[in-house]
Parts: sequence; C-alpha cells; structure tokens
Amino acid sequence: MCGGVEAREADKVWKIYFPNPKAALPVMFPDGGQIDWIHWGRRREEIGGSPPGGWAKLESIHTGVWKKHHPQRALAMVQRLMEKEGHVGDKHRPSLWFNVPEGYALECLVIGEEDQRRVYVVTTEPPEEYAWVHDRWPRVVPITQILSP
Repeated sequence: MCGGVEAREADKVWKIYFPNPKAALPVMFPDGGQIDWIHWGRRREEIGGSPPGGWAKLESIHTGVWKKHHPQRALAMVQRLMEKEGHVGDKHRPSLWFNVPEGYALECLVIGEEDQRRVYVVTTEPPEEYAWVHDRWPRVVPITQILSP
C-alpha cells in the first residue's frame, strides 16, 4: 500500500513516511509544470473533511466514490516506494524498498484547495511477483501517460 517513499529534490534525498503528520509528496499535475509538495492524506487524529488514510483504491475511483471530492489526477514524483512485509500488528515487520523505474511515477489524486490540499496514492492489485508483500500496491504509471501534450 506504500507506507513510505523516497524522493529527491536537487541533491537532497527525502524519506517520507505516511504516519508522520507532516508527510508530503512531491506532486506534478498534468500540465507538467513545477512540482508542488502536498500534504499526504489525513491521519485519523487530524481534523478535516478529507477522507482518512493516504490511499485511493482504483476500484473506488471507477465507482465514483471520490467524485464528491472533485479530485485532480496527478503524479507523485518519487524514486522508491516502501512496503511493510507481514500483517498489520506484527511487531517486527521489515521495511522493503522498491525502485520506481525511470520515467514512471505513482498515480495520485489531489483534493481540496490552497493549504487544505491533500494527495492520495492510487492503489490497485500488486504485480504477481509482489503479491506476497501486500494485497494493495501503488499504481505506477509512465509520466507521459498523464502529462498534457
């Protein structure tokens, strides 16, 4: 489901973990303009009208669940993603890091406006080779698939 990511900005490498209430993702919109750092989802203890969590199931997008939030499609420009092996509640679940191929990014939805914007990573079924890790996986798409011509 992607509990963390690694992103680069100039010479700086950022490891960003969803549980951190200050977690933000570097997001590019379809116009291909500048990258904005947007708050990643909403934790249950945070006040706000956006959905709790940091992920949006692809099926729920297709069935219209997210429509009421007027989402914008975007890309999280990250180089690696992190999944936890094992089941939630296991004390010592190792972190597993996976590379995002060059020219690809994580598909996202951005909702809200101004300082209330939140980004949610789109998830789908994992690739067969990673099904043992988790039952949901970030949707990794070519950057060109979302950018405007």
